[in-house]
Amino acid sequence: MYTIRRTWNPQECAGLLFLLLVLLTLPVSANTANTRGVNWFDDQAAVNTSGAASIQINLSEQRAYFYKGGRLIGVSKVSSGKRGYSTSPGHFRVLSKHPRHRSTIYGSYVDKRTGRVVKADVNTRTDRRPPGTYYRGAKMHYYIRFNGGIGLHASGHVPDYPASHGCVRMPRHMAEKFYRYASVGTPVRVTY
Repeated sequence: MYTIRRTWNPQECAGLLFLLLVLLTLPVSANTANTRGVNWFDDQAAVNTSGAASIQINLSEQRAYFYKGGRLIGVSKVSSGKRGYSTSPGHFRVLSKHPRHRSTIYGSYVDKRTGRVVKADVNTRTDRRPPGTYYRGAKMHYYIRFNGGIGLHASGHVPDYPASHGCVRMPRHMAEKFYRYASVGTPVRVTY
């Protein structure tokens, strides 16, 4: 029996390496992109895919999914409502959008003279405002309201578990994407 041994010359190796690099830099197809995990958004698909947008929020997974024409366009990690403030499941629609929204209930009491926070993490329903302070609501940028005062919004604190007062927190860069491509009336489905 004979063994055939193949040797590679430097030009063939360089050619294969170049081909591999070209393949790695090609755009990822939508089907492949769906396996990317969390915190990705395909802007090109959002612009070029026809059909209506929709958002699905899975409370068990702590993930939000953005679809357009039934095609998955993006996935974001989220942090929904903690115990006592749980985010309600159901079928909703985007009611309004506010790029620089601030909470009317949760925030801080700030000294009028110095601008220093006197009391943080206040609930205006239960925490009395100290004299000489004013209320400053927590930032909820890229707010997409879908159920009463509940909505999706950007946050600097998005743990992998429910931690909010009912809203659905998202990383800022993902909240911007969902905000940009969702419109008033977009269906929002919240499930477990």
